[in-house]
Amino acid sequence: MANYATSNSLGGTQQAVSSTYKTLLNVYSLSTTSARRGRIYDLLVGTNGTPADNYMEWDISRFSATAILTATAVTPNPLDIADAVFLGGSTANATTENTYVNNGVGASVFYVGVNQRASYRWVAAPGSELVYPATTLAGLGGRTRSGGYTGTATMQFYANE
Repeated sequence: MANYATSNSLGGTQQAVSSTYKTLLNVYSLSTTSARRGRIYDLLVGTNGTPADNYMEWDISRFSATAILTATAVTPNPLDIADAVFLGGSTANATTENTYVNNGVGASVFYVGVNQRASYRWVAAPGSELVYPATTLAGLGGRTRSGGYTGTATMQFYANE
């Protein structure tokens, strides 16, 4: 499997964090003829705004349809330049939220609360990667919210397919 990096800093205007979830980054199966399962095996989250003491909630949830037209398409970069291009899709900085499974209830596969001053990294234990199916436009969306912070946030996925 080839490994790729994708980030919400690769495209579009970063969305301001609010008290409701804002989707920062998506990865998903794209093609109906060559759809592949993908896995997020590493992720980094943080802020690039003015430091303060606020909490931020980070979530990765499954979605069944993406807000592709209201987010910027980004091209995941292969970690090994000899690898083929990413066959799935990735979008960043959505202005309309994804159609999350059950509105995100029961669809969350990752959740952590972090102080705004801290960045956070998660690395999957072998066999515990976050998997999205080989179903067109089904994938995983990374989102955040905060009751106090209203600046912008950063998210990066390392994924393979």
